[in-house]
Amino acid sequence: MQEFAGKVAFVTGAAHGIGLGIARALARQGVRVAIADIAADLLETARAGLAAEGADVAAFPVDVSDAAAMDRAAAAVEARFGTLHILANNAGVAPPPKPVSTIDLAEWAWLIGVNLYGVIHGIRAFLPLIRRHGEGGHVVNTASIAGFQVRPGRGTGGYAATKYAVVALTESLAQELEGSGIGVSVLCPAAVNTTIYQSTRRRPQRFGGPFEPPPALPDQIALADGLPPDAVGERVVQAIRDEELFIFTHDEPRAWLEARHRRVLAAFDSAQLYNRTHGIDA
Repeated sequence: MQEFAGKVAFVTGAAHGIGLGIARALARQGVRVAIADIAADLLETARAGLAAEGADVAAFPVDVSDAAAMDRAAAAVEARFGTLHILANNAGVAPPPKPVSTIDLAEWAWLIGVNLYGVIHGIRAFLPLIRRHGEGGHVVNTASIAGFQVRPGRGTGGYAATKYAVVALTESLAQELEGSGIGVSVLCPAAVNTTIYQSTRRRPQRFGGPFEPPPALPDQIALADGLPPDAVGERVVQAIRDEELFIFTHDEPRAWLEARHRRVLAAFDSAQLYNRTHGIDA
C-alpha cells in the first residue's frame, strides 16, 4: 500500500497505547478508522479525541478473545464503512511476571485467548473483507520483541510464548498471501510507554475476573521511559509503505537476538559433530 487516503482500517486494542498510536498515525494519512477495545469507556474517549482531530472514526467495543464478538464487529465495520483495507490485530495483555510453572489454567486461557486467539479471530473475521474488494491491503499483527527472545529473570515466559506464536502465525500468513496484493507485517516493539501491565483490571469473568496488578517491578516502571505510542504508530505506517515483514522499533534488542542466534547455531554445530562421530547421515 502506497496510498492511504480514503482507505479503511480496523485496529484492536485502540483505546490507548500502541493501538491508539496506530489509529492516530493512520488517521493522519486520511485513513478512516474503526477502533476496537474491551474498555468501552476509554474507547469512547479515544474516539472523541480522534474525531476532534478530524478523523472519520467509529468505535466498536469488543473482546477479541470472543470469536462471535469479532464476527459481529466485522459485520458492523462493513456496515459502517462499506469495506476494509488495513487490519491491525494489536490487542494484548500481560499478567504480572511469574514462572511459567506457576501460571494457572485460567491465566493461560486469558493470555492465549487475547494475545493469540485475538489475532486468529481478527484474521478469520476481517481478512475476507480485504480480499473481497480486490484492491489490496495490509495486515499488521502486534507481537513483541518477546516474540524473538525470552529475557532471563523477567518472569514473562507465558507472555513470550504467545508472542512467539504470533510471529510464526504472521510469517505463515505472509507466505500464504504472497502475490495477492495484501501485505503482512508483525510488529515487535521493545519498551513502549503503555499501561499493558494494568490489563489485569479488564480481565473478563470467564478468565477469572479483573484484579489489581501488584506494585510495578523495575522493568515495568521502565515502560514510562519507552517510546511514545504515536512514534510506534508512525513506524507502522512507514513499514506498511515499505512492505516490511518484521517491524522493529528499537536498536538495543539486536544484540540480544544476535546472542540467541549464536547459541542456536552452536547447537547445530554440536548436532553436526554428534552425527559425524556416530556415522549418522542427517
